[in-house]
Amino acid sequence: MRTLVIGGSVFLGRAIVEEALRRGHEVTTFNRGLSGQDLPGVEAVRGDRESPEDLARLAGGREWDAVVDVCGFVPRVVGESVRALNGRAATYTFISSISACSGWPGSGPTDESTPRFDCAPDAGPEDGDYGVLKAGCERAVEQGFDGNALIIEPGLILGPHENVGRLPWWLTRIARGGKVLAPGDPEIAMQLIDARDIAAFTLSQAEAGTADRFFVSGVEGNATYRSFLEECRTATGSDAEFVWVEDRFLLDRDVQPWTELPLWAPRDPGFAGVWLPSSARARAAGLTCRPVAETVRDTWAWLRGIPVEERSFGTARMSHGIDPGKEAGILSEWAEKGPRASA
Repeated sequence: MRTLVIGGSVFLGRAIVEEALRRGHEVTTFNRGLSGQDLPGVEAVRGDRESPEDLARLAGGREWDAVVDVCGFVPRVVGESVRALNGRAATYTFISSISACSGWPGSGPTDESTPRFDCAPDAGPEDGDYGVLKAGCERAVEQGFDGNALIIEPGLILGPHENVGRLPWWLTRIARGGKVLAPGDPEIAMQLIDARDIAAFTLSQAEAGTADRFFVSGVEGNATYRSFLEECRTATGSDAEFVWVEDRFLLDRDVQPWTELPLWAPRDPGFAGVWLPSSARARAAGLTCRPVAETVRDTWAWLRGIPVEERSFGTARMSHGIDPGKEAGILSEWAEKGPRASA
């Protein structure tokens, strides 16, 4: 196949390009060349998707079997890409997010039938937050592309080359050893998926010319918070000692869920459905998910080659990790007050 990846140099986009090359695709990437390096073997076209001239230069004289849009965040911008590439490919795959669902994460179980946010396909960056705009991007593809529109909605993505910084932060912190603040209920069931598994499923569907939408969030309960942190300890060979601290104790001390302690979702109505999206349709269509232990191990193998001071634990939009002094203070206070207060 001839495959165009919009983005393609970091994390999930990189995994998609790597998988496409492995399958023998002729791969073109389109990006600004700022976020990461393109993999060897691709035709790298430099340009800004917000520039009509750059889009016209990309589309001129080229055709593909499939487009995979990994870095669309604003409906108006995605719509411009769709119009420029309409008629140049058979399938337009848009990588969205379960955040486009208006009920997630506060509602119960969610799937492809869950309502999306109300967002126009020509909305601008000022018209909503990340999830709202992703819903508008989906509509821009579905309404603007004349071929097959394939919508992929991932859940919590981990894996090598992660630029979001969740698993890299935990691996780095646990590798440092000592007493580690472990948040909330250790037995809470999670749902994690490797970027490489999303990449394989996405390309299989694109190769088949599928026009559909799929949740790709992994297997419900494929990890608990305890098993996740223990896999990090095993992978790093650390002597870390986990100190499990109750949700309320952390919330009362202004610890931010999800970011200061990555993947921590307290037992609270606002997070009631965070680990309950269903990937049943995708799994019936061929999605397979590797063990979380393999994802953790492979991510550490990649991360350990980066000096600690050069590691990134987030993006300009969101950074991850608790300040060491704050962590130490909470651990000290918990040792003094926590067990008696919760007895």
